[in-house]
Amino acid sequence: MAHRYRAYPTAGQAAGCRRHCAETRYVKNLALEQFNLYDPRRGPTPSSAQRFRQLAEARRETWLGEGSSAVQQQALRDFDRALQNWRKGHARRPTWWKAGVHESFTIRDVNVRRFDRRWAAILVPKVGWVRFRLSRPLPAVFGTARFTMDRAGRWHVSFTAPQPVMLRALTGAVVGLDLGVAATITLSDGRHLRAPVMSAGKAQRLRRLERRKARQEKGSNRRERTKRSIARLHARQADRRKDFVEQTSTMLVREHDLIALEALNVRGMLRSARGTVQQPGTRVRQKAGLNRSISQQGWSMLRRRVEDKAVTCGVQVVAVDPRRTSQTCNACGHVDPASRESQARFRCTGCGQETHADINAALNILAAGLAVTGRGGTAGSNGPCEASTLAGAA
Repeated sequence: MAHRYRAYPTAGQAAGCRRHCAETRYVKNLALEQFNLYDPRRGPTPSSAQRFRQLAEARRETWLGEGSSAVQQQALRDFDRALQNWRKGHARRPTWWKAGVHESFTIRDVNVRRFDRRWAAILVPKVGWVRFRLSRPLPAVFGTARFTMDRAGRWHVSFTAPQPVMLRALTGAVVGLDLGVAATITLSDGRHLRAPVMSAGKAQRLRRLERRKARQEKGSNRRERTKRSIARLHARQADRRKDFVEQTSTMLVREHDLIALEALNVRGMLRSARGTVQQPGTRVRQKAGLNRSISQQGWSMLRRRVEDKAVTCGVQVVAVDPRRTSQTCNACGHVDPASRESQARFRCTGCGQETHADINAALNILAAGLAVTGRGGTAGSNGPCEASTLAGAA
């Protein structure tokens, strides 16, 4: 896990950091090109040790010698780690690192100097001491330090170090989570939590900037400034969404011993309805609007952070198949699509129960999660769980 802080380099230091990012991309892309040229008839591609020797030769003969050897060597180590993760099935195959998208570099030997309770600095090779804001306590032991620049032009530094363990006592409480668009999260106890959305004024400004960008010439300085303004608006909204996810996931893990949530295929849900030339899609604009609303909820991030935090403190997370959870009555078990009369209203056609549709779905998700743990199931779950205790608490 990483401890992340906002960095504030000066104009000269930012130029040096951008040079490190460019050299990192150049070295990684050369290594990737060699790896992609593998052919059984030509023999194996260079090994990790051979790549390091080639880098040393290139530094003596090319402009790479003006940069930092530590940053360039760490780029090769990161590439080797990416290959290992791909071969083990933990990540995708490495792809090209692009300017404006992959703006980052890694420092192996970390040297941090603390000024006061708010500010500290890290020594960057050939750049100097770069200040960063202490928005959280510094880790006890530093691993590597990674500098990144987002599309809004903001710099961050993150340290690889274990996260502090969340201290909690067993509560015996269980909860089911229904994920939606009108309410980002509906809990089985009746609470509705909504992720922050962009204000009307910010949305109007974003539309004006998008129209301005469409009229500007590609590659011009004015278009680049407009793109940077658009990126800042998106970055601030992403920060608000991430803050919501972090606070909500911490609350869920601290208050509950079992969390049942939907195993949604978010990537599949976000597929375009455009179709093909032979079979064009229908209601394409409406589906595009729905996709934007889904992307703003942060469902995948929420599930990932809940699972990450649950592992460290013995909370069980169960992923439940979401099919028919919104069509089933939690009181009698009757399944009928007509029972859901609207987005928020559920009236069972079997027993006549009337309730909020999302709360009804959350209760069904909780019941499915308890059924899995009662059978001793472990798929999609994390941490220990006493099935009898949870069943009694429910």
